[in-house]
Amino acid sequence: MLVSRSGYEINFKVDEEKLAKLLKLKAELGDNFPRFGVMVISYNAANFIETTLNRISPKLIDIIEEIFVFDDNSPDNTFEVVKNYAGTSPWKEKLNIFKNPRNLRYGGNQKVGYQYAIDRGLDYAIMLHGDGQYAPEYIVDLMLPAVEEKFDVVFASRMMRKKDAIKGGMPFYKFLGNQVLTKFENIILGTKLTEFHSGYRMYSTKILKKMPIKMNTDDFHFDTEIIIQCRHLGAPIKEVPIQTFYGDEECNVNGFQYAFDVCKSVILYRLHQLHIIRKGSYIVNREFIYKRKYSPYSSHEKILNMIPAGNGRVLCIGDSDGLLYESLIAKGYEVQIVDEREGHATFIPNNNYHQTLMKDVNELPFKREFEFVILCDVLARVVDPMDTLIKLKKFVKPDGRLITSVPNIAIWVYRLSLAIGRFNYAEGGPLDRKHLRFFTKFSAQQVLINSGYEVRELKPTGLPFEIVFSSSGKSKFLKFCDGLYFSLANIWHKLFAYQFVISAQITGVEEP
Repeated sequence: MLVSRSGYEINFKVDEEKLAKLLKLKAELGDNFPRFGVMVISYNAANFIETTLNRISPKLIDIIEEIFVFDDNSPDNTFEVVKNYAGTSPWKEKLNIFKNPRNLRYGGNQKVGYQYAIDRGLDYAIMLHGDGQYAPEYIVDLMLPAVEEKFDVVFASRMMRKKDAIKGGMPFYKFLGNQVLTKFENIILGTKLTEFHSGYRMYSTKILKKMPIKMNTDDFHFDTEIIIQCRHLGAPIKEVPIQTFYGDEECNVNGFQYAFDVCKSVILYRLHQLHIIRKGSYIVNREFIYKRKYSPYSSHEKILNMIPAGNGRVLCIGDSDGLLYESLIAKGYEVQIVDEREGHATFIPNNNYHQTLMKDVNELPFKREFEFVILCDVLARVVDPMDTLIKLKKFVKPDGRLITSVPNIAIWVYRLSLAIGRFNYAEGGPLDRKHLRFFTKFSAQQVLINSGYEVRELKPTGLPFEIVFSSSGKSKFLKFCDGLYFSLANIWHKLFAYQFVISAQITGVEEP
């Protein structure tokens, strides 16, 4: 379709080469080809929606399962226009129109649309605006990465080719605001999107099911919150370039309020990750993956610093991911790993891995032969920490050490939370859902003493900024925050330490 503004013409048309690829993949995959739905959200779009729907190419009729229009209780006759159009449209067998009984607003309208896509058993939902600001001809561009590259999230970006956005009539203040906000959001979230604010998107229903989108805002920054949820789930976002055209469509967004809301959303997410606040929309259904921490103030580095280079043996409990394995090997030790899980990291030889329940750890085929026994965050996960510690004594050499890391439940964040009556579990951290036991500095030392150990060294750790911010370790700002916070933790262990790393020695050695 050819549109023009001030002498600048844009010829929106379907990319025939990409369409041919999709049709070929459709033939090859058969019933395994994804079921795509186009969700058209509209409000006061009576003057534009028929043209918008008409621009969805009939060549996609065998690829798109359904087009569903959700009119957000428009005071104009948008609903009637679509109903009349449906009767003569080539899409009439696949076009459904719904009118919300009340105005749900931008985010609320998306919520009902995405739920409809999930209930219909679709694999993907493509969001298209009924006012035609986003060209329907680019639907093919959104679909192809999902089929070819298995992306769950694909965004159409106006900013991958910035000059086209200006030529397409985007007001300069919107262009500038878009860029400034996107830069800010990328910095805070650690992402690299060219645009956060495109309303032309596609999500897999698989990823939507993992998001508590019903807890998201009903306002315009719904789009920002759902990006944050994608980031929290670790779902990569594929961007494809599009041209855009600003015509006579009505803008209902208060720019200053919107800017404030998106900035607030990303900051609240970081506070949520640091457990300073808890926000339900950021508690997603994901498997938490523990990662190696390289900060000098982290528990992993503190543990390794307690172990000098040598040529003895180390028994590492609860580390089937092998987070410390290679570092211990590099120090010259033979390492045996014990965990309750059947699977383990591929670089750990099978002979060095032992799958055992913690209650049966004393049945391991070892004698008193280890210079070091390491328990990374294990004591918080067992029913009886003292019983576990007593059973492990039989493996520690008389002059050896047991080194354990435990979370600090008395950190200032949780003290404040309890003061306001909040104690919410999370997918990681001291309030990990899998934690059965909680420790303070005193109780962590006491359980070791009561189990027959003498505490020889205790070190606090700082907050895991590198994990929270997915840092590569190169950020000077995060290094500064890391060092500054650890200074507080080092001065006042009980209040600021995130974890305690404790090295202990058996007080009395019995015959094995």
